[in-house]
Amino acid sequence: MKRATTLAAVAAAALGLAVVAGGATRELSGRITADGSSTVGPYTQAAAEMFMRKHRKVQITVGISGTGGGFERFCRGETDLSNASRPIRAAEHQTCLSNGVRWAAFTVANDGISIVVNKANTWANCLTTAQLKKMWEPNSKVNSWRDLDASYPDVRLELYGPGTDSGTFDFFTEVINGRARSSRSDYQASENDNVLVQGVEGDRGALGYFGLSYYEANKAKLKLLKVDNGKGCVAPSVKSVQNATYKPLARPLFVYAKRSAFGRAAVRSFIGYIFNNERAIAKRAAYVPLTDKQLTKARNQFRVALRTT
Repeated sequence: MKRATTLAAVAAAALGLAVVAGGATRELSGRITADGSSTVGPYTQAAAEMFMRKHRKVQITVGISGTGGGFERFCRGETDLSNASRPIRAAEHQTCLSNGVRWAAFTVANDGISIVVNKANTWANCLTTAQLKKMWEPNSKVNSWRDLDASYPDVRLELYGPGTDSGTFDFFTEVINGRARSSRSDYQASENDNVLVQGVEGDRGALGYFGLSYYEANKAKLKLLKVDNGKGCVAPSVKSVQNATYKPLARPLFVYAKRSAFGRAAVRSFIGYIFNNERAIAKRAAYVPLTDKQLTKARNQFRVALRTT
């Protein structure tokens, strides 16, 4: 029995490696479920649509409940994949372990959190990280643009940002305010980034933040600000995110996979497909692709995960 189990594991690993190299060798079928980050969701959805065109008997559903909400479902064993814009927390990992959910994490793309304002905002083009902190820190007294800079007009500041289940909220508050989840609470919050886009678009004094792909999809409606961390004003872009000059708001994005799901050929093939087509998926979904080094590491992690599942 032990030998049979070992042979089955080797066969599964071999199939997974074949997928990375060039695609599945037989017709696939089945259902794959994913949930989590609103930032990563469109990337996984684009990958799913491309994959399902090749494998029409596979159904992939992608929900968006925020990174935290996605991990809650994932660690209850309800989903195969969890989209995340931050690493899993120790408490979430412990919940997974308690429920018998073992996982493997893969970096699938990069992101630069975009600071956006209304198109009618003619006064702000670049904000320092200190100004962002002054604006977003707990008990902030910045209620108008003039409170931030005396040269700005006395226009009421309306803030839009991710809700507390969002990994983008966790990341932004940590790198800007100095502690994850430390933020003023009197702002318009939503785990749905499209709601934030609509809010900023409709309010002259608005400012919001979310993943770069949402700005790219709505650039005609929004104005993108540059960010100065003390080394000059830099806008998020493929180049500035990949070469780490867009600091401190550049970050990797992740997909967590339930190891038990690797026993299904459709799941193995889908993850392999992502790494085989990572740049095409990133281009289609307007994401920053992995660097060559990141992609090599992700493929190696996938191979290891298949061998050790």
